[in-house]
Amino acid sequence: MKGNVARGASYLTRGARMLHHPSLRLFVIIPLLVNILIFGSLITLGFSYISDAMDSMLSRIPSWLNFIRWILWPLIVITVSLATGFLFTTIALIIASPFNALLAEKAEELITGGPVDSLEGFGAAVLAIPKSILRELAKLVYYIPMALFAVLLSFIPGLGAIVWLILAAWMMSIQFVDYPMDNHQLSFSDVKEAVRRRRLSSMGFGGLVAMCASIPVINFIVVPAAVVGATLLWCEELNQ
Repeated sequence: MKGNVARGASYLTRGARMLHHPSLRLFVIIPLLVNILIFGSLITLGFSYISDAMDSMLSRIPSWLNFIRWILWPLIVITVSLATGFLFTTIALIIASPFNALLAEKAEELITGGPVDSLEGFGAAVLAIPKSILRELAKLVYYIPMALFAVLLSFIPGLGAIVWLILAAWMMSIQFVDYPMDNHQLSFSDVKEAVRRRRLSSMGFGGLVAMCASIPVINFIVVPAAVVGATLLWCEELNQ
């Protein structure tokens, strides 16, 4: 059984609702502040540049093909939003990765009612920063070849948006499921295998995360919600 797309997407919304729990509130603050700082500055800069680039590209279309603008513009916006949303989320995750692991630990303890032998406190999270950054870079190395392939396909109208959505869904599921699994000293290979085993649930979860990460303001809270949602996915489907 490969899971269920709708069930997978529901883990994100359930994770968002759990952020208000008193035992998690403190561990949400640091990742949230990092997200606001990074997303607020980079999205403003990024969309300004993207808008100019799109205007320049579309201005080259002959006047008798003006109708194509109305087709290309939304496709380009969707493609760019998914790509930049994933990029910005990756940057935020590299910086806040040990604190996301700590949030995943506390969320799992809340979900299961049992202890998780992992970071135990902000001091341990700070000490784990070098290891966490190396783990994030390993994900980035895994992602880059697929991203380059997606960039090439982006030049095909319509296809680029579909490819970016599939890639972003896959990588977002791996990205966030890695936190609870790393807390159990499981390797990155184990993470990829677990996500493949429950592919539909994982893609449903990752797809909704990817779309929310591309929406301004909502992307401020999507990271902590996705950390808790991925922990729910781990506890209920992947931890077998």
